[in-house]
Amino acid sequence: MRNVQQEEINILHTPISALHTDTVFSFSLIKNDPSTAGRLGKILTSHGEISTPVFMPVGTQATVKTMSPQDLTELGAEIILSNTYHLFLRPGHELIREFGGLHGFMNWQRPILTDSGGFQVFSLADLRKITDEGVTFQSHLDGGAKHVITPEAAIGIQEALGADIIMAFDECIPYPATRDYAQEALDRTLQWAERCRAAKQDRGQALFGIVQGGMYPELRKRSAEALVATGFDGYAIGGLSVGETKPLMYEMVEATVPSLPEDQPRYLMGVGTPEDLVECVDRGIDMFDCVMPTRNARNGTFFTSFGRVVIRNARYERDPGPIDPECGCSTCRNFSRAYLRHLFNAGEVLALRLGTVHNLYFYLNLMREVRRNIELGTFGEFKKAFLAKRETLID
Repeated sequence: MRNVQQEEINILHTPISALHTDTVFSFSLIKNDPSTAGRLGKILTSHGEISTPVFMPVGTQATVKTMSPQDLTELGAEIILSNTYHLFLRPGHELIREFGGLHGFMNWQRPILTDSGGFQVFSLADLRKITDEGVTFQSHLDGGAKHVITPEAAIGIQEALGADIIMAFDECIPYPATRDYAQEALDRTLQWAERCRAAKQDRGQALFGIVQGGMYPELRKRSAEALVATGFDGYAIGGLSVGETKPLMYEMVEATVPSLPEDQPRYLMGVGTPEDLVECVDRGIDMFDCVMPTRNARNGTFFTSFGRVVIRNARYERDPGPIDPECGCSTCRNFSRAYLRHLFNAGEVLALRLGTVHNLYFYLNLMREVRRNIELGTFGEFKKAFLAKRETLID
C-alpha cells in the first residue's frame, strides 16, 4: 500500500526502442547586429522552427490561460512553456504520456519547452527540504502528501511530458543571499546538471543547462564555464528577476553571456517587461518567457507602444479608442477602451480573453519588430526609439 506521507517518484523511462533515434534540434546563428550584441537565429525542433529572439507565452498547466491553441497560432506564437512541477502534481506525467505527451494532450503541434520545476519547488519555502540528493516537498495543493524530486526524476518527468526542450534541475538562489549560500547552491546545481545529463535518455529532446550564482559575477562566470564543459544543447540564465534592481539584473546577464557558446541558444528565464526584453536582446539573449503579459491582462493592465493602460481607471469610461492605436490585434481592431473597462468592472470572462489577446500580441509583435530590425542592422536605433516612447507610461 502506498505511503501517502512519503511518496517518492519512481520514474520508469520509456524503453530505448520506443525513444526517438535522432536528435531533431539545432540552432543556426543568422546575423549579428552591428551595434549591439543582438543576434538573429533559428532553432529547429521536431515540431517546427523557432525564430529568435523569441518570447514564449507561459502555459503553466498545459494551457495559456484563456487562450486556445488556435488563438496562440493566430497570434504567431512559435513555442510555449509548460511547468513540470504543476503537471507532475496534476494531472500527472504518466497520464499525459498516455496521450502522446503534452502535444497530444493539449493539441498544440508547435514546439514546447518545459522547465524542470526547480523554481516552483524552491519557492515553497517552509514546505520543502533541500539535500544533495534532491528536494523533498509537500504539495501546495493539499499541504499533506510529500514528494521527492531528484535530478533523475526531473528528467524522467519531462521525458514523459515530451517537450521539445527540457531543463536541468537547479537550485534557484533567493535574493538577497550571502556569497557562501550562493556558492553552496551553485555547487549543488552543477552536480545536479551532470546527473541530469547522465539521466537523459530521449535523444529527440534538447536539454538546456541553467546558470546560477546569485548576484555574484564570478560565480555566474564559473557556473557558465562548468555547464559548457559538461555540454548541453543550450544554456539558460536562471535566478534573475527575483527582487534585484534592473541594473543588477542586466549586470548579471552581462557577466554571463561572454562565457556561453556563440553557436547555441541563450535563454533568460522568467523575464520580463517589454523593456527587459529589448535590453537583454541588446546583451545577446535569444529566448524569454514570463507570465507578465497574461497575468497583467487578467488584472486589466495592458502594455502599449506608449506605456501602460490600467483599463479600470475612470478616465476610460467613455473612451472610444482602442487600447493602443498602433496595435493590430483583434481586440484593438474591434473594441473600445470604454467597452473593455465595462467588461472588467462587470466581471465578464470575455474581458480576460480580450485583454490576453492584446498583451500577447504586443509581446509577440515586439519580438517580430526586434528580429526585423536586427535583420536590417538597425536594432540599436530601434531600441533607443522604443524605450523613449515607452517612458510615457500613462495609466
